[in-house]
Amino acid sequence: MELILAIVVGLLYASGIYMMLRRSLVKLIIGLILLGNGANLLIFLLGGITKGSPAIIAPDQQMLTEIYADPIPQALILTAIVISFGLQAFAIVLIKRAYIVAKTDDLYQMNSTDVYS
Repeated sequence: MELILAIVVGLLYASGIYMMLRRSLVKLIIGLILLGNGANLLIFLLGGITKGSPAIIAPDQQMLTEIYADPIPQALILTAIVISFGLQAFAIVLIKRAYIVAKTDDLYQMNSTDVYS
């Protein structure tokens, strides 16, 4: 299972970077989304995939004695999802405004020194 997830992480990273290197701003956002999903999956994969009980210690025990799922990577991924959603929403609004002003989504045409009216 970990091998399949590692391959998926590699594919997400590769396709995200490829999309971010394109000339279109829409493809840049899609690449950013793919890269963020690849990073979240990588954190989840590095946390370890275990089938076990929640990490709750019973009142009569001092420590966990059975296999448990680590909650820290899951909390990190949840935080990363919220932050990446905010970043993507801001980027979409910014790209929409840039498209309205420049009348194009091509990065090379936006990079010219002409002043847009």
